[in-house]
Amino acid sequence: MIGQELLGYGGGLFITVGFIPQVWRLFRLKSAREISLPFTILFLFGTISWLSYGIIFRLMPVILWNSISLGLMAAMLYAKLRYGKQ
Repeated sequence: MIGQELLGYGGGLFITVGFIPQVWRLFRLKSAREISLPFTILFLFGTISWLSYGIIFRLMPVILWNSISLGLMAAMLYAKLRYGKQ
């Protein structure tokens, strides 16, 4: 069970950390034209679904990384709505 959880933590880490440079870039450049609004909204709802799944089944790696991803995706949506039409 420990190896399986480590795999979940590791996979979640790489997926979640992969969004940080994109979100950072959106706010640094104040431009989000290249980001698709449907992608952002669908990914946000997918993250909420995964987080709910993790909470229901008490899966800590899923809860941890999807909580962080939810914040990153919310920031991405905010940037898209604020900077997307420039």
